[in-house]
This record gives sequence, structure tokens and C-alpha cells, in this order.
Amino acid sequence: MNNTKLIFFEFSELYQIFNELNNFFNYELKNIDNVKDLESESRNTKNYLVLVSDSKLKCDNKIVLKELPLKFNKILEKINIAILKNNFLKKSNVKIGKYRINLNSREIFLQKKSLKLTEKEIRIIFYLSESSSPVNINELQKNIWGYNSELETHTVETHIHRLRKKILNIYKDKNFILSTKNGYKIA
Repeated sequence: MNNTKLIFFEFSELYQIFNELNNFFNYELKNIDNVKDLESESRNTKNYLVLVSDSKLKCDNKIVLKELPLKFNKILEKINIAILKNNFLKKSNVKIGKYRINLNSREIFLQKKSLKLTEKEIRIIFYLSESSSPVNINELQKNIWGYNSELETHTVETHIHRLRKKILNIYKDKNFILSTKNGYKIA
């Protein structure tokens, strides 16, 4: 399912069309006709796009459709492009602790220093940062590498060791990834 909510602002006809066809697209849809409800909805929703016919409306993440009528596939194209742009921008500036990570370029930043990371290193950092508790080796093997937990391997330990060494060399941070008796966690 697409996790973007499409908000139709004063666009009931287009909302009805999308609502009828939504079993093909699986967007979460919302029809709103006043600014207060729109402001409330955009505050309470993480990923959203507002479809409007008037470019004067002040809001983030809007798509202005004033050159109507448009073919339905053109509207979908505009929506998909906007979703891709939003996702790219969100992935360009992910905050993890005191660090900032650009998932698109696979770099980690602190102050004016940057460090290139591998895809696996990014996945490890992101996975650990999303977890509320320490993550054990078996869970990392399964969710990062897709390994069965019964395999005897030191892949996780090796990657964590190399990642810690990189962070220590550039940022002098010994505590970025901590080891606990229950697994690894981001400090």
C-alpha cells in the first residue's frame, strides 16, 4: 500500500473519481473543503499531498491542477513525480542522534565532516536507529542480510566493527554504536 495520503482540497469531483478507482492505487484519500481542516490534517499526517485547483493556497506538498481537464494518467504522473520528489528530499536529510545522513548519496555528516558509507552500513545504522531497544545479531542477520539465524557467521560483528572504526577515525566517536548484553544500539 502506498503510504501517501492524497488530500483533495475543494476538489470533490476529483476525489470521487479517485475514490471509485482507489482499489487499483491504494492511496489513503481525504476530501477537505475548508482551510482549518486542511491545516489540522497536514499537522497530523506525515506523508501527504494536497491536490488543489488554486495556486494561491498556502500549504506544503501541493499539486496545482488548474489546466483541467487533464487525462487521468497525467494526474497520476504528477502525483507520482511529487511523491518521488518528496521521498528523495526526506532521504537527503535524516537525523540520527547528532548526525545527519543522506540516504541518497550514502553519506553521514557531523558539523563539516562527511563520510561515505556502504549500502549495508546505511541499512545497519537506519535499522538500529529505528529500534527502540537493542538489536541482537540474529535479528540483524535476518533483517539486513536475510540469513537464517541458525547459520554460524561473523558477518554482523565484522560490519559493526568496520563501521565503528570508520566513525572513530573521522568523528572520534567511540559511542556511536553501543554493545549491550541484548545487542547493538545507536547511542
